[in-house]
Amino acid sequence: MIKQTNKKIADKKIGNGFLSGVFILSVSTVIVKVIGLACKIPLISLLGAEGMGYFNSALEIHALLCVISTAGLPVALSMLVSACRERNDGVGIRKIWRTAFALFLLLGGVGALILSCFAPAISKGVGNPDAAASVAAIAPSLLFVCFASAVRGYFQGFGHMTPTAISQLIEALGKLIFGVLFAYFALDSGTSLPLAAAYSVFGITLGTALSALYLLISKARNRRYNIEVSKPQILPRKEQKTVSTLLKIAFPITVSSAVLSVTRMIDMSLILRRLSDIGVSSSRANEIFGSYTTLALPVFSLVPSLITPIALSLVPQLSAAIEKRSSDGQGRVLSDSMRLTVLFAIPSSMGIALYARPILSILFSGQYEAIDIAAPLLSILGGSVLFSCVITTTNAILQSYRKTVLPIISMAVGSAVKIVSAYILIGIEDIGVYGAPISTFLCNVCITAMNLYFISGVFKGDGILKIWGRPFVASLGGILLSLAAYIPLTSLLGSETLGFMIVLPIALIGYFAFAVLTRAITKDDLLLLPFVKNKSNNK
Repeated sequence: MIKQTNKKIADKKIGNGFLSGVFILSVSTVIVKVIGLACKIPLISLLGAEGMGYFNSALEIHALLCVISTAGLPVALSMLVSACRERNDGVGIRKIWRTAFALFLLLGGVGALILSCFAPAISKGVGNPDAAASVAAIAPSLLFVCFASAVRGYFQGFGHMTPTAISQLIEALGKLIFGVLFAYFALDSGTSLPLAAAYSVFGITLGTALSALYLLISKARNRRYNIEVSKPQILPRKEQKTVSTLLKIAFPITVSSAVLSVTRMIDMSLILRRLSDIGVSSSRANEIFGSYTTLALPVFSLVPSLITPIALSLVPQLSAAIEKRSSDGQGRVLSDSMRLTVLFAIPSSMGIALYARPILSILFSGQYEAIDIAAPLLSILGGSVLFSCVITTTNAILQSYRKTVLPIISMAVGSAVKIVSAYILIGIEDIGVYGAPISTFLCNVCITAMNLYFISGVFKGDGILKIWGRPFVASLGGILLSLAAYIPLTSLLGSETLGFMIVLPIALIGYFAFAVLTRAITKDDLLLLPFVKNKSNNK
């Protein structure tokens, strides 16, 4: 009886640890995304849609190499560290850390060298040769990103999410301050637009350097983690091949992430090339591309990025539950992760699809032409938000169960759907650039369907009705309530933006009320909030 009670307490601790990690990272991610949008607003005013086309081309190329260098290893590192902690294997953790750190530095150095030496050829290959200076300017950041990813993966294996959260904030602030200042001074001195974009991109490099410096100091100061892993123990035979163990887990994760990044690169090239095929001029195509990538895509990616903390917290917690062979612990983490995902994703998907124009008008005030281009594109992307979020969580679940090949299959199929559909649709004159968000929707639906089928064999959580049905009903209630107020307010005030600003808190309160009524949000969820928890403890 006592043993069973202790097991239940341990399982609940796993679940609470997961939710606490999610809360910390979610708060930091929201702040980081707000800072990111705050950075883009002055940048688009300074550089314009054309300049942002060069800026975003460099970022997409950099993102691909970052995925290749860092997508799999931090996850593998956190999984192995978490599993070793459950076995109290301090020597194993130390060896895994040293090996992973060396691999990260090697990958970062090689990647930075490739970007520096082949910047003109790479930028020409994606159809934007004037972005070469921006690509070269961002090259050193790859080394800093790799270093930061190693330290973050190590701390995440301990369930310690604070260094990750703070380092993300430092990086975002560095990008905002240096990126905007460098662009301003470059343009003020009469620098050409492609070169001014490169100066702004170099500000991003400085932001990543500051983040890496903080993590270096944090790793040195957090002695309690170093002490915890210094217990001398005999290393199990299967842990001797640390490099092969890391790569065996990391490689499929990297490939599955790289597939989507390569697809985005191809998509970027397709937009520019296929618009040219239907008679759009080069400067106009770059303007459309800049509006799409600077306004529509960042808002679209905001919600899926908020799901990333769920995935980051999920992997070490679920790995620990699997190592303990705790079915209840696994079920709790799986249910909580999927439930939190759809709680965020369903209302966000509906809201972005319906209110794309006022959202962009608030964030990018004064950019009327760019908003006219981006608003309908964002409305279409709104339908993809839910599926993109579910992909993030289901990939993390499959990776935790070491079923790392399955996400590669689903990503490859989805990417093929996206490339083919984008090529066909963008090349149709009546559809044009709208083919890009439509192809994204088709891709995400395909991947989601396959991932849900794959996890059905291991999922030990609550039923679909409880996880999906309740948030859907609550979201529908909140949206209908907001529309009932938005339509007459817009007519009365003569402004979609003002109407939306008044309706937004009504929609949020309405959704929260419906979520509590339908029990989509539980009492345990509310107790995890610091102000509720403190009030409860004082009683």
